[in-house]
Amino acid sequence: MIFAEVDHLAVICHDEKQALDFYVNKLGFTIKDRHVRLEKEDILFHLVGAGLTLELFIKPTAPTRVSDPEAAGLRHLAFKVKDVDQVVSKLAQYGIECEPVRQDKFTDEKMTFFFDPDHLPLEIHE
Repeated sequence: MIFAEVDHLAVICHDEKQALDFYVNKLGFTIKDRHVRLEKEDILFHLVGAGLTLELFIKPTAPTRVSDPEAAGLRHLAFKVKDVDQVVSKLAQYGIECEPVRQDKFTDEKMTFFFDPDHLPLEIHE
């Protein structure tokens, strides 16, 4: 392997308030810094949590994500959790709906998907 570790993951969102409410207030990431980038017409946040740095780009003019999760490109971001049912219940308290919990056919572990405000698929997996 030529890479030591994952450095960060980047997500583009349309609405700053919705994105921060979702990723910070609901999922628990912490804002490390915020940069207004006039030349790019966006705002860049670095969020940290879950052993991950998330670059959150706020760009109201970004094209809408394609709806088919099997389209080329990043399919989803998955988070490892101890108890899928418990996390589903916590997300429900925030008004975040999850797909029905199912067993992963390869690992036999519980898993499900939910979506960020711009419809990026997010997975929780035991």
